[in-house]
Amino acid sequence: MARPLAGLQPNQGNTMPDEHLEAELAARIDPWLEHMRWRRDFAAWRERRLAQECYQEEHMASARAVAAPLAGKQVLDLGAGMGGFSVALAREGAHVTALEYNGDYCGIVRLRGRRYDLDLPVVQAAGEAVPFPDETVDLVCSWDVLEHVQDPRTVLREVHRVLRPGGALLLTVINRFGFHDPHYHLPGLNWLPRPLAEAWIQRSARGKEGSRFADRQALSEMHYFTWRAWGRLAREIGFQVEDLQEKRLRAGTLSSRRPWRRRLRRIVRALGVEPLAYRLARACYLPFFEVVLWKRS
Repeated sequence: MARPLAGLQPNQGNTMPDEHLEAELAARIDPWLEHMRWRRDFAAWRERRLAQECYQEEHMASARAVAAPLAGKQVLDLGAGMGGFSVALAREGAHVTALEYNGDYCGIVRLRGRRYDLDLPVVQAAGEAVPFPDETVDLVCSWDVLEHVQDPRTVLREVHRVLRPGGALLLTVINRFGFHDPHYHLPGLNWLPRPLAEAWIQRSARGKEGSRFADRQALSEMHYFTWRAWGRLAREIGFQVEDLQEKRLRAGTLSSRRPWRRRLRRIVRALGVEPLAYRLARACYLPFFEVVLWKRS
C-alpha cells in the first residue's frame, strides 16, 4: 500500500473543492477501475485512486533524491495517468507539465488540479513524439508507463532529446522475471512462457476484455525487461544507468514494510552477501526496477 503524503489532503488546497467537482471527478475515474473489482481491497484501492495525489510520498522522495530542490525545476510527467504525481509536484513548486495519451485521463488530471486551484498544463500526446523543444526539461518522470508504450526505444530517444545536459529520467521498468506481476497480481506469472501466462490470466478472470483498457493490456503486448537487456537499451540511447533501489541498499536506506523481508535482510547483511542477494532478487524476483537514467553533461 502506498503511503499518504504528509500534510496533503484533498480538502486542504488553495480553494475548497465543491461537491460538484468531487462528484464529477469520481464519475470520471470510476469507469476506469471497474475491471479491477476482483481485488479484495477494491474499496480502499478506489479511495486511493480518487485521492491519488495524497499517496505520492515514495515517488516524491525519489524525485527529490534526483533533482532537489524541485521548486522551480522544469518537470515532465510522461504518462501522467490520472495526475496524482503531477499535482504533488506542482504543489511543491515544480513547473510540471502532465503529458498523457489518454484523453479521458487528461480531463481527470485537470479536475484533480482544480482541487488545489492549479491551472496544470496538460498535453495529450504519446511519449514517442514529445511536443517539446530540445534540451528544455530538467527532470522527466515516468511511473508505470514504459511497459504500455508502442516503442520503448523511441520514447527513450525522445526523452534524451528534451532533457538538458545533466538532466535525468526517473522511471519504473517491469521485470520480465519478477515473481509478483504488478498488473495481474498472480505470483510466478512471469516465470512462465507467455502463452501459458495468458491462459492463466484468462482462467483467473483477470483479463481486461470488455474494460476500457481492452485495446492495450494483454500481457504479451506489454514491454517487460530483464535488468541486462534494459541496461543495454538505455546505454545505446546514450544514458548513464543507475539503480535507485541498489543505491538505497548500499546507503542503508532501503526500507520494507514487510517484517519477513526486514528479517531476511538482517540475515544476509550479517552474512556479508547483501549486494549479491539483491542482484539475485533483481534477476528473478523483484517486480520492477526503479531506475535513474542520466543524460551526460
